Amino acid sequence: QVQLVESGGGLVQAGGSLRLSCAASRIILSGAAVAWYRQAPGKQREVVATITSGTSTNYTDSVKGRFTISRDNAKNTVYLQMNSLKPEDTAVYYCNAKGRYWGYWGQGTQVTVSS
Repeated sequence: QVQLVESGGGLVQAGGSLRLSCAASRIILSGAAVAWYRQAPGKQREVVATITSGTSTNYTDSVKGRFTISRDNAKNTVYLQMNSLKPEDTAVYYCNAKGRYWGYWGQGTQVTVSS
């Protein structure tokens, strides 16, 4: 079965860092566009960062300069490095991978940033 498994979430203090991982099975992420989304309580899900099947990346304004999305094709894994975390970054973070005719979501991983 196709799987996207996210890991790396947890509880950190403001100013700290976390590295989220999205590991794929039965799909090849190098041929997909991959995005990290997040959803905070009472708020809509929003896209945080994207990476194309190449290396082009994009970020929402609130995380520019703090978050970095990257891909390791050998490990079939996409990462989200999060630095200088703020309490407003607290959310469930989801990985989404999409080809031309398919798309899958991960289960989400909780990130909590304390003040």
